[in-house]
Amino acid sequence: MSGPWTRRARRAAAVLAALAGWQLLAQYRVHLWLRFGQFPTVTETAGEFVRRLGTAAYWQDVTESLTRIVSGFALAAVLGVAVGTAVARSPLAADLLGPLLEVLRPIPAIALVPVAILLFPSNEQGIVFITFAAAFFPVTVSTRHAVRAVTPVWEEAVLTMGGGRWRVLRSVVLPGALPGILGGLSVGIGVSWICVISAEMISGEYGVGYRTWQDYTIVDYPGVFVGMATIGLLGRLTAKAVELTGRRLVRWLPRTEGSQAPVRRPPAEAPPVGRVPAQTGPARIREQV
Repeated sequence: MSGPWTRRARRAAAVLAALAGWQLLAQYRVHLWLRFGQFPTVTETAGEFVRRLGTAAYWQDVTESLTRIVSGFALAAVLGVAVGTAVARSPLAADLLGPLLEVLRPIPAIALVPVAILLFPSNEQGIVFITFAAAFFPVTVSTRHAVRAVTPVWEEAVLTMGGGRWRVLRSVVLPGALPGILGGLSVGIGVSWICVISAEMISGEYGVGYRTWQDYTIVDYPGVFVGMATIGLLGRLTAKAVELTGRRLVRWLPRTEGSQAPVRRPPAEAPPVGRVPAQTGPARIREQV
């Protein structure tokens, strides 16, 4: 079994190998079926990256893009979980919202740019709306499926012991569906980045996507690659933040074999004579209600 340091070394080697291949192909202007004649080299891109890190315009673009992502994704997370839970739990909500969601869900969020331009008074609000729409449907669909997959026996146990519907929702449904909801959030943050960058390219005034497109129009290819690298880094950081938040919320789940910190279970021991084993299942729920 490979240890954590071995895996990190393999990942670092894979990244270095990709960078070395890029450097060689661009430096020697390789032109086979793919054309690398106009590609900037790794060193040229790195030099431009370092130069832009010292400019106020770069950080303004990063701030604008992050603000749009956080605003749109936060709205999508809250409303997506609420709507997905309502559709899964309420036949009335499923009848009223279900058909509408299924009709709107296949429409790409970036296709809503004309709608956003007509609907909102400013480009900024329109870009946040597109970011929201991109994450809303993955979160809603994953929440709906996760809530429906919760084992009914625990809900019935809470109801039998006097718990109300809100207690069932808070203590059984949402905790049980949380792993599936987090999967939808992880997908949603990635799709949000794709759409916010596309929207910035089309109708933005600032932002990483806007700056990348501007560099392309003036044939500044090192700047284009700096923008691409910035998008990748920001996307990775936000996805990691969602992942770490999810890990903290599901600390109570047993770790899988591939996790970095598996739970060590103590060896099974027989209970001492005269001591009653700890209660589990419905009896344990009775103590919490």
